Amino acid sequence: MNAAKPANFGLPDRANLWMRDRGKIMGMGTMKLSIERGTLLKALAQAQSVVERRNTIPILANVLIEAEGNQVSFRATDLDIEVVDRAPAMVERAGATTVSAVMLHEIVRKLPDGALVNLGEDATSGRLTITAGRSTFSLATLPREDFPVMASSEYTSNFSAPAPVLRRLFDKAKFAISTEETRYYLNGVYMHVATGEGGPVLRCVATDGHRLARIDAALPDGAQGMPGVIVPRKTVGELRKLLDDDDAQIAVSVSETKIRFATPAITLTSKVIDGTFPDYTRVIPANNTRRLEVDASEFAKAVDRVATVSSERSRAVKLSLDEDRLVLSVNAPDSGAAEEELAVAYGDERLEIGFNAKYLLEIASQVDRENAVFLFNSSGDPTLMREGNDTSAVYVVMPMRV
Repeated sequence: MNAAKPANFGLPDRANLWMRDRGKIMGMGTMKLSIERGTLLKALAQAQSVVERRNTIPILANVLIEAEGNQVSFRATDLDIEVVDRAPAMVERAGATTVSAVMLHEIVRKLPDGALVNLGEDATSGRLTITAGRSTFSLATLPREDFPVMASSEYTSNFSAPAPVLRRLFDKAKFAISTEETRYYLNGVYMHVATGEGGPVLRCVATDGHRLARIDAALPDGAQGMPGVIVPRKTVGELRKLLDDDDAQIAVSVSETKIRFATPAITLTSKVIDGTFPDYTRVIPANNTRRLEVDASEFAKAVDRVATVSSERSRAVKLSLDEDRLVLSVNAPDSGAAEEELAVAYGDERLEIGFNAKYLLEIASQVDRENAVFLFNSSGDPTLMREGNDTSAVYVVMPMRV
């Protein structure tokens, strides 16, 4: 007997090789890692919020977990948006599997703070075992091969922008996004390069036909040739979670069909809306001369108070303007009436104009620092609002008959 030959448990060599190769292919299936609960929860929160609650395709309810080196990634998709979240972990055995995103998130959320969580996959039973302290969970898995990975795109434009800049652009515009599915091209924020007062700007615009927001920021290096894209409403909501850290730099990549936002820990890729955003410049009034200046928060509170008695259907608030005074009033025959007077700066001729209370509140709440400046033309024309003399954020609201 040749002692140098390793024992192969009586299996022919070929079978041994087959077992080894199968081990390599399936070996993904013996994933084992441990990770701190807080880190895991943060990574899962972003991933599971992309997952649609009602799924006809079972695997879309799952998160793809991939462990390698000293990190683990969590990937989730609804076929329009894909998010990949990377987190540091102690990986004992590399591997990959998919498991219910919502259920895993719920389990981790309910584990005690500071716990060390162990994730281990048993390929034979097709289960992922989660242990922490004295708790053990075993979840059904689906094969990672079935998980749809978004096709990579050739991005025509790549640039980097500080998180607070993108946060302001999208936060201030998103309230005006249309929810009307028939006008699908308005169901997002139109991000494009435009010409502002001081030269080229990165601009975000949203409108639903009743109100419009146009927000500008200095054009980042490398964004000059960016194609204009309509970023879908859901993507705007998901993007917000990448922008909380004031010091973060966000890498933005844009093509005709996709947009990608990335930080070192998270990559968010989304299809853009396939449609043409209307020419919004036509609806922004340029010659409104009647100028009202008012403390934005006082104004919002007063609108909110008088709107309490308005009927749900119309929600109309009337603004009556005269020399340095504004009277807000609601007259709802079926429910009651209310009025409130505010001291304002107004020196033009008398004006009575009505607005939807909700639209006025949303626009007034965009004002951060200074007074709100409203520019009117007549009671039937669109009204412009901005913060003080800042023309980098402009809002338009259509009046209604009162």
